[in-house]
Amino acid sequence: MDNTPKSSASPLETVNAEIAKTARIARRDTDDITLIAVSKTQGTDKISPLLAEGHRVFGENRVQEAQEKWPALKQDYPDAQLHLIGQLQSNKAEDAVELFDCIHSLDRPSLLKALAKAMDKTGKRVPCFIQVNIGDEDQKGGCPIGELSAFIEQARSAGVPVAGLMCIPPADIEPAPFFAFLAKLAEDNGLEGLSMGMSSDYPVAIMLGATHIRVGTALFGERG
Repeated sequence: MDNTPKSSASPLETVNAEIAKTARIARRDTDDITLIAVSKTQGTDKISPLLAEGHRVFGENRVQEAQEKWPALKQDYPDAQLHLIGQLQSNKAEDAVELFDCIHSLDRPSLLKALAKAMDKTGKRVPCFIQVNIGDEDQKGGCPIGELSAFIEQARSAGVPVAGLMCIPPADIEPAPFFAFLAKLAEDNGLEGLSMGMSSDYPVAIMLGATHIRVGTALFGERG
């Protein structure tokens, strides 16, 4: 018989406690780590409890889905921040600039051009993370490593704020070397932001310098 006391902590409290514990081990300030609650495919009935608990930073991967859910939520929680963490089509750039507070998937010149045009038109400068194809995977989006420095300069020249680098390591492989490599690439290019780490590996990412972690399953449960 299992007599272990059952925790009454909410998923958000559990994740925040793990963030704080890992930050202490890494000798980092928890204020330097932003938890993005990945609310893609989640209805407002699942998002509202986290907002009620006080969480304010959320991630969506589709512009249209976010447009359907978030205007009403932001009426009740105007200080909520919305991050686009999925691939962005160039023809959705203006919609993304208008709706999102940060974009994590800038990965190619055509999208850079579209975002720069949208930011000039709207007058809103949205910070962007450049997604790096850290595992050199053909099927995955991201700027090739060999083209990264030039692409960062292109973004800066176009007036697009570069917040840092983002990556999704290859599946089923130890992520730590990829996180460490992304941190080195950011340092080499004078960037501080590191968007890396998800539900299965965010403590490792924090140990290696993540400033933004993208957590869905640990907060909302497995998607059906």
